[in-house]
Amino acid sequence: MTRTGHIVAGVEDSLVRQRLQLALREALKARDTVAVSALRSALAAIDNAGAVPAPASSGPAPGGPAPAARADGPHFAGAVAGLGAGEAERRRLTEADIEQIVRAEVAERQAAVQDYDRAGHADQAERLRREARILLSVISSDPQPSW
Repeated sequence: MTRTGHIVAGVEDSLVRQRLQLALREALKARDTVAVSALRSALAAIDNAGAVPAPASSGPAPGGPAPAARADGPHFAGAVAGLGAGEAERRRLTEADIEQIVRAEVAERQAAVQDYDRAGHADQAERLRREARILLSVISSDPQPSW
């Protein structure tokens, strides 16, 4: 399965991811901005977790000038050849990994709710409560979102 033109290895067959994408499509149709925000955030967190860390760079110190591109170097225009040759390898995530990522997103929102409540921002706290409920509904055994 591809997503916006590239393959997300090891994640495309995830039931949780499929449910998040289905819920996102429904939220987009309903123009539910709170649900769209929560669902996109969870999908991005899953994508980010699948990213393999970049190798350590031997380049200049932060803030220093970038090295010039050499014609025989890997960063020269046209150096990558073939379809998909520029795609980075992705980490394979299990269904449990993906569910844990979504649960972490819920936990972040629940922690922020307490901070907003203490600061007197009930409207922001309620928005985050709703986002957490939406994400929990996707990973629960209930197949229909409960927002």
